[in-house]
Amino acid sequence: MDEEAVVKFVETYLKKKGFKQAELAFQEEIQQQQQKQNNSKNAINIHSDPDLSTLLHSLSQPEDSPARYQEEYSKLRTWAYSSLDLYKHELLRVLYPVFVHCYMDIVAKGHIQDARNFFNSFREDHEMMHSRDLQKLEGVLSPSHLEEMEFAHTLRQSKVNIKICQYSDELMMQYLRKSKSTIILGIVNEHINFQVSPGQPISISDDPDAVTLIGSSQDAANQINKKEIHWGLLEDSLEERLEKTGGFLSDSEKTEGETKEGDMDENKKRSMDGGKQGASIKKSKKDKAASATAKAVRLEANTVPAAPRVKPELPLPVMPAEVEQSILEDLRNRVQLSSTTLPSVSFYTFINTHNGLNCSSISHDGSLVAGGFSDSSLKVWDMAKLGQQAGNSILQGENDAAPSEHVLGPNSGKRSYTLFQGHSGPVHSATFSPLGDFILSSSADTTVRLWSTELNANLVCYKGHNYPVWDVQFSPVGHYFASASHDRTARIWSMDRIQPLRIMAGHLSDVDCVQWHANCNYIATGSSDKTVRLWDVQSGECVRIFIGHRSMILSLAMSPDGRYMASGDEDGSIMMWDLSSGRCISPMMGHHSCVWSLAFSCESSLLASGSADCTVKLWDVTTSTKPAKTEESKSGNTHRLRFLKTLPTKSTPVSTLRFSRRNLLFAAGALSRSQ
Repeated sequence: MDEEAVVKFVETYLKKKGFKQAELAFQEEIQQQQQKQNNSKNAINIHSDPDLSTLLHSLSQPEDSPARYQEEYSKLRTWAYSSLDLYKHELLRVLYPVFVHCYMDIVAKGHIQDARNFFNSFREDHEMMHSRDLQKLEGVLSPSHLEEMEFAHTLRQSKVNIKICQYSDELMMQYLRKSKSTIILGIVNEHINFQVSPGQPISISDDPDAVTLIGSSQDAANQINKKEIHWGLLEDSLEERLEKTGGFLSDSEKTEGETKEGDMDENKKRSMDGGKQGASIKKSKKDKAASATAKAVRLEANTVPAAPRVKPELPLPVMPAEVEQSILEDLRNRVQLSSTTLPSVSFYTFINTHNGLNCSSISHDGSLVAGGFSDSSLKVWDMAKLGQQAGNSILQGENDAAPSEHVLGPNSGKRSYTLFQGHSGPVHSATFSPLGDFILSSSADTTVRLWSTELNANLVCYKGHNYPVWDVQFSPVGHYFASASHDRTARIWSMDRIQPLRIMAGHLSDVDCVQWHANCNYIATGSSDKTVRLWDVQSGECVRIFIGHRSMILSLAMSPDGRYMASGDEDGSIMMWDLSSGRCISPMMGHHSCVWSLAFSCESSLLASGSADCTVKLWDVTTSTKPAKTEESKSGNTHRLRFLKTLPTKSTPVSTLRFSRRNLLFAAGALSRSQ
């Protein structure tokens, strides 16, 4: 008997006996069996359709599983890299913040091993631009770390500002909706703020604010940047007195004064590198100093409005009369520099340092050069004594212990350097006082030491920081100095007190460099948190936050007229900031490695930058700080600093730059055999 005959027989029997409910239940069961059979005939083999298989697999997974994060990010990455070249660079900006938050979300759910696998799978994409952030992120290994580590906590609580054009924004949203990338869409909504602009995409190198990783702090920075600051120069300064008395020399006298300084420095130069560089530059410099050029420079200087005058907030030291006369003499003989009148350069090269030189410093007149070494020593060379020696004419930096300044060398010749010993850790920074009679050094032993260049002795040891002190800088008037440390603070000191006068706290990471404003009322600090802050010396408050760098800040410089500040970072980028508004007025791209030193010329017309790429570059400040045209601002092009000239060294990374009061540019660095 077949199956259909059995079904009919059962139905007949139930009807005959009057079991209506049983009959209905039996019929429903038969219908369900038939429906299942029909479905099985029309079923699709999911193994033969990979797309359907993947979809069903993803739908079967929990919505927040680590595999979903990996899958959605991988698809977004593939889509961004395969986009049109015109929009690709904008779409790729989204990958890093999405990567960071995917990783932290997986960690927050407790899937530590899956988080490590995700991190290692995609970290290479971001290694070049965000290596330091990735090192910090790699240490986030448990949900508790997300709350305890300030870096991770800040990222979780903040939004990232990303500038993209309107079409890129539409492409991104359309992709996320079509691909049903719900996890990525949630991260974008919660942690990314798209600043959509009309028109064509803007290159990230043209806009320093294209990606701002600490987005929520931008509002706080904007509030702080509304505070009033007095960026003018000090009342009754020597420059002001000289202007009032009309004490500046004529063009011919300036050229004669420059000749004297050039001749003096030429002897120093020959004593260091055999006179291979410098002599021809100085001759051409004298030829360029024609009267027509000098007049053009004066006209250009007159178009810039004079800086306002402010009163000092700190009691200033009294300057001895003979020192004042010496400085006035230098000011009278100052050479006016411009884009057509470039400075003479004197480069001091350290050799045989065996990678032991950590820092170098040059006095204001170039007569003294200091080097801080890894063996905790500080050495100071007197250029006058060095120039008198015939046999050993190059700066020596061997890490040998020397009890006095006259030390026998390999060829039984004397080297004129003074050895200062006292630190118990590597010396990371050194700075001369404006008069050259004192030198400060900071070390990994957490101390700052004051030395006398006249007595050749240590005078004071300043203790206050809890971790290595990366930088120390004398104020423009001396007596006061500022230090920057790994403990995330900067401190202001005076020579006559062993305790700091002010402590500036607020950076989220190491304070790597510090610089004084020309009027001594403010100091600027650069940090590994990629920001620069301006602090009021009197109140200790932060009055400006400058956001825009994409790596740690390594160097700072204040323009002598007090208007501008320049900052250099680890990626080789330089930014010029307007102190009054707190905005970046000109990004500079040109160096290929860390920018270790920056210096403005005395009239603030030129900026010099020294880098680990073994070059000194000169930039025109006067044309670059003019307001941008409305057409340029509408098209999205920022006003760049005009590049003037590159001065390459053979194989010497440039660690220090300084303009003398007569506008001669001094530079120093250690010869690197690995370059």
